[in-house]
Amino acid sequence: MGRKRRAWFPGAKYHITSRGNRKSTLFYDDGDRIKYLSLLQETKTRFPFTLHAFCLMSNHTHLQIETSDTSPTIIMSHFNTKFAKYFNKKYDFTGHVFEKRYGAELLDSLDYEFDVSKYIHLNPLKAGLVDQLEDYPWSSYNAYVYGEVNKLVDTKHLLSYFPDPASQHYEEYIKTPLMDLFLLDNRKVVMIPRKEENPCVRK
Repeated sequence: MGRKRRAWFPGAKYHITSRGNRKSTLFYDDGDRIKYLSLLQETKTRFPFTLHAFCLMSNHTHLQIETSDTSPTIIMSHFNTKFAKYFNKKYDFTGHVFEKRYGAELLDSLDYEFDVSKYIHLNPLKAGLVDQLEDYPWSSYNAYVYGEVNKLVDTKHLLSYFPDPASQHYEEYIKTPLMDLFLLDNRKVVMIPRKEENPCVRK
């Protein structure tokens, strides 16, 4: 039986994950991370899409993307193949670099887009890699909160829903463990802290 086709339509948004084969390391040094981001930019130029957030961990990656005229299957097949060839050549390895196919979760609501953005940016903190999110250089967090120039990432979409100063409110949303967002008629969100976990929120 063939693989199940992934749902796709122009403008579809996804949380995409790629993991090292058998949870093996994808990035042995900063040069590998720089190459990964360089190949991501190259792929983005060839198959235009919008990157809303990213985070590179040691053995897996997170990308939050919005497609244009190309499906994520074509985008990720090209991208992961390019990185795998670089990786195997550099380290004189053979075989699969990535575990199975990439994972692609369709983001079917604005709430889910916010949830995934928060989840992606919190990865280094939850993994104990840093004490402060701003100290981790391999994610888009600093582009959102500090306006760090990053040509790969488009922060405008998500930040446009936060009241001014948007970056400050986004930081508060990310760093407050239990926070609900409610979209008002003016297309701005209001943030309301919660005392306990909401069992209805998808993880």
